Amino acid sequence: MPLLVRRSRLEVGSDRVHFPTVSGSNLNRQELEFPRDFRGDLNLLFVPFLQPQQVVVNTWVPFADTLESSFTEFAYYELPTIDELPALSRTFINEGMRAGIPDASARERTVTLYIDMVRFMRALGISSKNEVHVLLVDRQGVILWRTTGSFDEERGRALAETVRSYLRRADQTYGHESAIQQQKAPAGELGAVAARPV
Repeated sequence: MPLLVRRSRLEVGSDRVHFPTVSGSNLNRQELEFPRDFRGDLNLLFVPFLQPQQVVVNTWVPFADTLESSFTEFAYYELPTIDELPALSRTFINEGMRAGIPDASARERTVTLYIDMVRFMRALGISSKNEVHVLLVDRQGVILWRTTGSFDEERGRALAETVRSYLRRADQTYGHESAIQQQKAPAGELGAVAARPV
């Protein structure tokens, strides 16, 4: 019997639109707190509110995988977001999702939030649960780029350019080894994925 999934913590802390402090359990049964535990300098967040929206998230995964393999500073997460529920209900949902996702890395990056939905959406500047929201944030929760809905070529190009521009500015500011030079895949591969029909 797994330990009960703990209630998510939410601290907004500011009236500006940003990614607030939240906690949740991933599908490997690890409790995480964001932004503190973001693995990347840049983090792509998929925020679905309804189970059928997983189909939309899945359209982004090949491109997100390519970005993650191309830039050491990039990571991505799926954050299914659900209203606050009792502990048994939270655990039942998480364990059901875990059973349906055999891949350990996918389990690790899927972090369910059982949260005060109104406050969370207000912090992010989200007005409707009817679409998947896609956010690129830094380690402080600053939102650098956002969109809604399914992946397409135009959105892929815009996201990739935002990632490159951010890392280029970081390199110029801090003078460390160029993040662009640290790419594990050629830039052309990103363009090829962005052009791939969904």
